[in-house]
Amino acid sequence: MPLIRPTRRAFLATTTAFLAAPAISRAADRPVFTHGVQSGDVDTTSGMIWTRTDRPARIEMEVATTESFANARRLAPMDAIPGSDLSVKRLVDGLPSDQDIFYRFTAMDLSDINATSEPLVGRFRTAPASRRDIRFAWSGDTAGQGWGIDDEGMLTYATMAGHEPDFFIHSGDTVYADGPMEDSVEKDGSVIWQNTTLIDAKRKVAESLQEFRDQWKYNMMDTHVQALNASVPTFMQWDDHEVTNNWSDSKDLVGDDRYTEKSVHVLQARATRAFHEMTPLRITPSEPNRVYRKINYGPMLDVFFLDLRSYRGPNAAPQGDTLDDSTRVIGAEQMAWLKRELANSTATWKVIAADQPIGLIVWDNFREQAGSEGMADGTSAGPKGRELEVAELLRFIKTANISNTVWFTADVHYTAAHYYDPNRAQFSDFEPFWEFVSGPLHAGTFGPNALDGTFGPEVKFVKAPTEEQGVNLPPSAGLQFFGLVDIDGATQEMTVRLMDRADTELYRVTLEPKGLSL
Repeated sequence: MPLIRPTRRAFLATTTAFLAAPAISRAADRPVFTHGVQSGDVDTTSGMIWTRTDRPARIEMEVATTESFANARRLAPMDAIPGSDLSVKRLVDGLPSDQDIFYRFTAMDLSDINATSEPLVGRFRTAPASRRDIRFAWSGDTAGQGWGIDDEGMLTYATMAGHEPDFFIHSGDTVYADGPMEDSVEKDGSVIWQNTTLIDAKRKVAESLQEFRDQWKYNMMDTHVQALNASVPTFMQWDDHEVTNNWSDSKDLVGDDRYTEKSVHVLQARATRAFHEMTPLRITPSEPNRVYRKINYGPMLDVFFLDLRSYRGPNAAPQGDTLDDSTRVIGAEQMAWLKRELANSTATWKVIAADQPIGLIVWDNFREQAGSEGMADGTSAGPKGRELEVAELLRFIKTANISNTVWFTADVHYTAAHYYDPNRAQFSDFEPFWEFVSGPLHAGTFGPNALDGTFGPEVKFVKAPTEEQGVNLPPSAGLQFFGLVDIDGATQEMTVRLMDRADTELYRVTLEPKGLSL
């Protein structure tokens, strides 16, 4: 009997209608799923799933290869309890490769086990074990700079969903825990933005564990976000705003009157717990709070997720010629892992998903005196400080003969394509490579940033606000960006497109793979 494969668009429409159903949202006598479903970190045989309830509940779970749930596999139930803010997530394994997987949650009130919720369904597709066309999207920066959920909602999520990607990489700044919102935003005496959906936790910076959790729940109140989550797996990484702006281990909050909690270590601990509770991120037993990881998406693609926050030294560290813990941004252990996994990868394409770009100059708090927030030191000379780590990695990739590495990132709130050429560089011991930047998803638009010439970047394309437009443009200005990547199953070529929220294709380039063995 052939498998039922409804299009993701049809599933998305059905799911959106279900999420908006008022009869369910008003149910008071039985459990309710409060923020939809999520899936993530999907590979050939497994994937993570997530949901949350409105009360302590036992969550029954089923998975099937058909939307009808014929011959469904029932999983062991899990309990949603206050200790995890009523959220649950789990790894579903033993799945067939390259297959649509439907998963269904049903909640039973722990105080009245006969009070049962309406079921809630999500969907993802496992990675292929052989070559087939692959499409993924990436972007970053959600609900920043005071731009929250208005009447139209976070439309870029809906635009991405319309392309039916196999998965979506959220490249960081997944929430803005340090970005309070107001009911409206004014400019020149006129209201230019109305946050029609707002909760109290978004009116101040996040400090308590509950306030950090609420940052996530706010974003998932948006119907476009919920609809994408229900049909497209999201591969999460973080940057700074999940904790506080430009944080490192040495962040000093003494002069920031918005915070009563002045310890960045306390804030980081609470933000870390909320991040892992509220996202479908795989758990690494050896380091349960780890964000960096590799996802194998079939024989043509490995995705390496970096964490450029947790292991960095101070932003104001001297930009000298010595690489030590104070000047690292990747960190020695993560670097060793990345080298090992890159060397062992047999995938055609090695995608490096970074939460910051390599060559764009980003000063801490926009002041050179405060130090480098990014990896570039702003001198366009030989590598110093954090650039020493980048040079080490690029030299290793060349020496180990690792081909077809491509970098994808966000962070700077505009979109660009950069080509790094050793013939243009101050440090030239590396093979040429591409870096693609996209975002914001739903936040203020800025840029463009200046480029540091250490590694020879060339701007092939950029789309950012003009000088006349200014900075911190609202989502309604249209400068919200995401990227689409297609890998052709026959030729193994990678086509990268930079898109805006109106679904306009801004730039396209096709990359030919080297050294094919498949």
